[in-house]
Amino acid sequence: QVQLVESGGGLVQAGGSLRLSCAASGRTFSSRAMAWFRQAPGKEREFVGGISRGGGSTSYADSVKGRFTISRDNAKNTVWLQMNSLKPEDTAVYYCAAGSFVLTTMKSYDYWGQGTQVTVSS
Repeated sequence: QVQLVESGGGLVQAGGSLRLSCAASGRTFSSRAMAWFRQAPGKEREFVGGISRGGGSTSYADSVKGRFTISRDNAKNTVWLQMNSLKPEDTAVYYCAAGSFVLTTMKSYDYWGQGTQVTVSS
């Protein structure tokens, strides 16, 4: 069983930065691939990016590539999403998820956090 708790969301102006955190409980964090998804109002939840179990491999959606960075510290059971050069279209609820592999589909992940709101004003 893994419990995930996101934090760090908020309101930021376009061009600004935010850093989201996802703290995981349990002793299996290092054996889980981790990912971030987001869901904007009226839209489906979409893959933002993911990181492998050891942190050596990351992947990103084209829409955030070059602006967002995912990292993790297995000793701290935490994964982060550093978001730079934010745009109004990045406004969404951001969720972290844990699974076996970094895949872009929601069904690939077994555990989800409750989400944190990110709002980017123009």
